Amino acid sequence: MHRFDPAAFVLTLALAACAGQPAPEPPPPVAAAPVVETARPSAEIVPAPIVPAPQDQPAVGVTPPEVAAMLESAQDSAADAAALAALDEAHPDSNAGSAGAQGGASALGEALSWDIDVETYASHERVQYYLDFFQGKGRERMAIWLTRIPRYEAMIREQLRLEDVPGDMVYLALIESGFSNTAVSRARATGMWQFMKGTGRMYGLRVDQWVDERRDPMRATNAAARHLDDLRDRFGSIYLAAAAYNAGAGKVSRGLRGLPAGPAEVLDVVDVVDLSGTGDVEEEDEVNNDADFFRLYDTRFLRRETKDYVPKLIAAALIAKEPTRYGFEPIPDVPPFAYDSIIVPDQTGLDVVARLAGVSLTDLRDLNPHYIRLVTPPRARAVVRVPVGTGDATAVAYANLPPSKRVAYRTHSVKSGETLGGIAKRYGVSARYLRDANPKIPKSGMIRVGQRIVIPTEGYSAATRAAIAATEDASRAPSRRSSVHVVRSGETVGTIARKYGMTQAELKRLNSLRSDRILVGQKLKVRKGGRTA
Repeated sequence: MHRFDPAAFVLTLALAACAGQPAPEPPPPVAAAPVVETARPSAEIVPAPIVPAPQDQPAVGVTPPEVAAMLESAQDSAADAAALAALDEAHPDSNAGSAGAQGGASALGEALSWDIDVETYASHERVQYYLDFFQGKGRERMAIWLTRIPRYEAMIREQLRLEDVPGDMVYLALIESGFSNTAVSRARATGMWQFMKGTGRMYGLRVDQWVDERRDPMRATNAAARHLDDLRDRFGSIYLAAAAYNAGAGKVSRGLRGLPAGPAEVLDVVDVVDLSGTGDVEEEDEVNNDADFFRLYDTRFLRRETKDYVPKLIAAALIAKEPTRYGFEPIPDVPPFAYDSIIVPDQTGLDVVARLAGVSLTDLRDLNPHYIRLVTPPRARAVVRVPVGTGDATAVAYANLPPSKRVAYRTHSVKSGETLGGIAKRYGVSARYLRDANPKIPKSGMIRVGQRIVIPTEGYSAATRAAIAATEDASRAPSRRSSVHVVRSGETVGTIARKYGMTQAELKRLNSLRSDRILVGQKLKVRKGGRTA
């Protein structure tokens, strides 16, 4: 569940409606249902007056300022990625020195309250190391991440409370993603809580070409709370649960079994599901305590990344609770994550809803990051979040919007035997118009099976086309940093794969190995920073 890639993040740029085939004739306008899902502040907010949209107002597509805002957001995400990668790799074998805060962490603030055991372990050398890191090399991005906390903290703590998980586990999202909903790791773990696709689906999150609920702060937080609750119930310790969240329940179980006799106690054998999404299915529940994580820390049973996961969490929590003590600005007073909702009956561009709600596409995308193409799925009812107080007016305005104006453009997936001219005729446009809307189509008009072609509607604009082109360049799967490893005496395919965070199958596939036989001095391609979360 780790570190995100800035290239994959740009996938969320302005792709406003991507139906694989032309949708059937849309149904007549259906009144959008207001406020079916709400997350409001405690104070009651009076809805805005209802003003129907003009019948003839076209979809606006993506404007140049919105494209610029999205590119700026992508640059911010790239800076996050670099900082999180540095954080992920900040684990030398020896202690780097004492904490840089006044007095270190040896004396916790007397006014603080905790529901995780920070006091016992605050002076641990690795906690001190990460306090130094966050105040030094990681200071700039940590300062930005701290500003994101107040927007999501109340919502996350409430979701954790509902699952009886300690509220201070909110800081897990800080070290996972910097509270970024668009975080994507090199292993394709995604969202604020860095779910792998299989684990996300196991906890009820929808992940497909239209919707990725791992990016939805509400749905993903609920799934993360349930996942942590399952892991804590299994291991009897929130710190062991955190380690299992990072490495997988199977790895933590095997590590505990390798510990010498101590306070850990194994109960009767029972069947359990794969909670990690890694394929590790274990056969016992274990009763332990937080001290057992630190017993594991001093063994070889966990990878360094997992060993440092809890110290990193504790250091981040210490700073987040008392930022000024560690030289950061106070946590800003910003509005919490809150919204109204409407239901749309068919595929609708977020740019259209943004115009009806009277807000920018950037603002609406921020409330709906799970619509990865900036459009709701075709031929399906969907919930779209809008700013608090705008739900009723937006619903009525949408009901007055002709179905033909719900999206700024569609896309068509080329099938065998199709030509550009035939596709143009099917949609009632000229082949030249399609070439203009799709700059990557050569002058010859040659297209390939599976290629996506933009089909413009009246709301299509040059800025929209630029955004689509940027998305096409950036939406390819991110590549991991490749390197070469020279085989040493005693090494095996398994030990080399583990060293670089890869699976044996991945290492063999990358090097076209037909067996596990390797030779001393042989050069193998590896992927640094690989993740098996």
